[in-house]
Amino acid sequence: MKKEIIIMSRTRRHFTSKFKSDLVIELLKGEKDLNTLAAENEILPNLLRNWKNEFLSKASIIFDDSREDNLNQKLETERKEKASYARKVGQLTMQVDWLKKKSEEILGPDYEKQYSPKPFEE
Repeated sequence: MKKEIIIMSRTRRHFTSKFKSDLVIELLKGEKDLNTLAAENEILPNLLRNWKNEFLSKASIIFDDSREDNLNQKLETERKEKASYARKVGQLTMQVDWLKKKSEEILGPDYEKQYSPKPFEE
């Protein structure tokens, strides 16, 4: 019986989460053992073992309802914050417009030329 030697390359490969989860599920089904799956997909057995451990440790998150509540609260907070910023921008825009109007009334239409040039204007 001839023994086959597998040479793993040292280039870094990137695996998708779908690929990882499919392999781990196949491993958990028990149809193939860890070493066989690793050899078929040309990955190190330790890497597959780590994926399995990570999968099992994070599996309870799927059934965690508080995570969804926290997400909804965070989205609501962000909406309120954006609305607050929009109000502030609107208020400041109105103030600037009013100041420009009053400056033109008091100092004349070319009042800006009397002062130093505005930054970032060419």
